Amino acid sequence: MIKNDEAFEATPSKKFTTKALFGFASEMKLHGFSKPHALTPVVDETYQFDRATTLAILAGFEHNRRVLVQGYHGTGKSTHIEQVAARLNWACIRINMDSHISRTDLIGRDAIVLKDGKQITEFQEGIIPWALRRPVALVFDEYDAGRPDVMFVIQRILEAQGKLTLLDQNTVITPHPYFRIFATANTIGLGDATGLYHGTQPINQGQMDRWNIVTTLNYLPSEMEEKIILTKLPQMQSAKHRKLVAAMVSMANLTRTGFMNGDISTVMSPRTVLSWAENYSIFADVDLAFRLSFLNKCDELERPTIAEYYQRCFDVDLMVAA
Repeated sequence: MIKNDEAFEATPSKKFTTKALFGFASEMKLHGFSKPHALTPVVDETYQFDRATTLAILAGFEHNRRVLVQGYHGTGKSTHIEQVAARLNWACIRINMDSHISRTDLIGRDAIVLKDGKQITEFQEGIIPWALRRPVALVFDEYDAGRPDVMFVIQRILEAQGKLTLLDQNTVITPHPYFRIFATANTIGLGDATGLYHGTQPINQGQMDRWNIVTTLNYLPSEMEEKIILTKLPQMQSAKHRKLVAAMVSMANLTRTGFMNGDISTVMSPRTVLSWAENYSIFADVDLAFRLSFLNKCDELERPTIAEYYQRCFDVDLMVAA
């Protein structure tokens, strides 16, 4: 249960337009809260929105649709949801569906507490009952990595009026009118036949059918990714550095193509490129910064392939330089 239970606004009464918030025109009417809550994500002014994905997420907030965002890691799936929530001043909580998340973590459990000097057993509700009662956006990260017993807990609340029954408490929780639910996944619920995402598993198709909207978020266009890096690192605005950033993004795109083709098992995400650029600012050595930011994370058997990509972009043989 969340400790900081700051008061929530009852209704998202403030009107917005997609043009003002996201830079593109749309007929969709938007409503958000008048001010951010303590659980509202911080706005990242440099974030670049994908139009189709943004509209899908906005439909989730505005029309209470269950939205699943699918795509390769590092494309910004969870951040995309958070940044939409940030601009609508909507409280947002992310839950990573790793193998350690249990049913009791989500629903709650009996706990021994001290009251009036005596030890008593008291039910401590989990994050789902807590969020259901409030105008909160709940985001399940790595949704396709969740344990089967945990996934069935989520299945019931995926329905539009999905009430949650707490058998231990003889209680039925009706969702708050502005409770919202989202998820991100690397696969589309069919499992991972490529071996790229260990730990993911097929999702019950009855559960997949309950997601009203499924959208795919791919990597950003090169010019947009370059713009983000240059915005975050104003010290790299010179013509020389702009050319260097363009080469970095080209290198990243080669690793992404190789990753999708199964040639390498590690890929450069946008955050990796940003780390590379930041490390270059520290060491003033693009080759060293690349080794420290990415190459040292890679399988030794794949490093010659990555060195070949690097030579195409920078005309430097990393294997010789090593």
